[in-house]
Amino acid sequence: MAGFLAVSLAACGSSNNGNNGGDAAASPSASASTPASASASAPASSSAASGEKVTITFQNIYPDPTDPKYNMLHKIVKQYETDHPNVHIELDSLNTDQQKQKLKTQAASNEVPDITIVNPSAQMKPYVDAGLFAPLNEMVEKNGLKDSFQSGILDYYTFDGNLYALPDGNNIALLYYNKALFKQAGIDAPPTTFEDLVADVKKLKEKGIQPMAIGEKDTWTGSFLFMNVLLRTNGGPGFLQDIVDGKKTFEDPAFTSAVDAFEQLVQAGAFQEGATSFDYNAGENLFKTGKAAMYFMGSWATGGIEVSDANKDGNVGVFKFPTVGGKGDPNQFMLAPGSAFAVSKNSKHLPETLDFLNYFMLNYPKEAFAVKGAVGVAQKVDGDFKAAGYSDMAMEVLAMFKDVKGGDISFDNTMNPATSQAHLSSIQNLFVSKKDAAAVAKEHQQAYEDNKE
Repeated sequence: MAGFLAVSLAACGSSNNGNNGGDAAASPSASASTPASASASAPASSSAASGEKVTITFQNIYPDPTDPKYNMLHKIVKQYETDHPNVHIELDSLNTDQQKQKLKTQAASNEVPDITIVNPSAQMKPYVDAGLFAPLNEMVEKNGLKDSFQSGILDYYTFDGNLYALPDGNNIALLYYNKALFKQAGIDAPPTTFEDLVADVKKLKEKGIQPMAIGEKDTWTGSFLFMNVLLRTNGGPGFLQDIVDGKKTFEDPAFTSAVDAFEQLVQAGAFQEGATSFDYNAGENLFKTGKAAMYFMGSWATGGIEVSDANKDGNVGVFKFPTVGGKGDPNQFMLAPGSAFAVSKNSKHLPETLDFLNYFMLNYPKEAFAVKGAVGVAQKVDGDFKAAGYSDMAMEVLAMFKDVKGGDISFDNTMNPATSQAHLSSIQNLFVSKKDAAAVAKEHQQAYEDNKE
């Protein structure tokens, strides 16, 4: 993970177009300066050549018009439809949790959209095992698309030698903060320890400022934060792998310490009232509109925050997740190979769908760069971020990628779905009421044993 997270971003404002990981510069098809229409591929089938009307259903997670990727999506789709007048791309734009639930229902009835969204590793494995997705091995070789991805990232979407999805991102988790609200609370600098973080939460509360925002209706958000606490209390990565290898159980002190620390944050009043009723977008918008002082999220949020009200005059800063009880390395991150685009094996227009996805992904990095949404994309980006007007905050995030010394991926990308669901529910419950850490650990261990594969 550390290897491919040394992302191939052009050297953060330098005049050369080198990259952090030492890979070759982005291919022309992934260049930030290439016009969108330049990489249109040839007609994919006889139906395209004959002008037969084709509708491709494109399920996605870009429903928020304030997010730069929303405009990027619509621009690429419009251009493709212009270049292919017989093809209509029908967008089904949902927030993350809605999309996950909808796909489960669609998969159960074998009605997967032409293009849908999946998450890596353990989350997408059941869909692959059910034979729902078309292999992308051949398509990804066309027009240099495969070479546009960062080294190693496609491994998280590959099973038994077949690639089944193309990721939109390759991210790290961090904390965004509102400098003006920190100043109002008398906080001079971001915290470097978890103990200072809890103290800052209390200072913000005393000044009537909402300390942190979260969208915990979409349960993965709380889990993502909790897992970063566990990454610290464990003294480094690999806790879940140790569970699988039989070296540890969930009743290990690293886990119970993480639960105790997480509950300190909740009990200090870090999160908004009714946090479990806020979905991802609603939670994030609290921060983007300046109504919360901090926001823990993957670096994919940078683009939306970049252009938000909260970041006017460079008001948003970022900091790494701190040590907990003196343990952990801030340069070890929660790592997030992104959500990814998969194609239905039973698509009625499979050649056209593959052609469109090829076009979409070839244009993704340059169009994301153009709308200031290219921080944390999974593909190589050829462009000078600073010269393109990316904020100081975005440049700070880009610099963090260079510091990555490994980390963990999320619980639900590691464990099987049944164990993951028990975990997500258990952590969400901590937002509602305080629980004994030993009881939470036992709950996790029982779920793991009951669902062990």
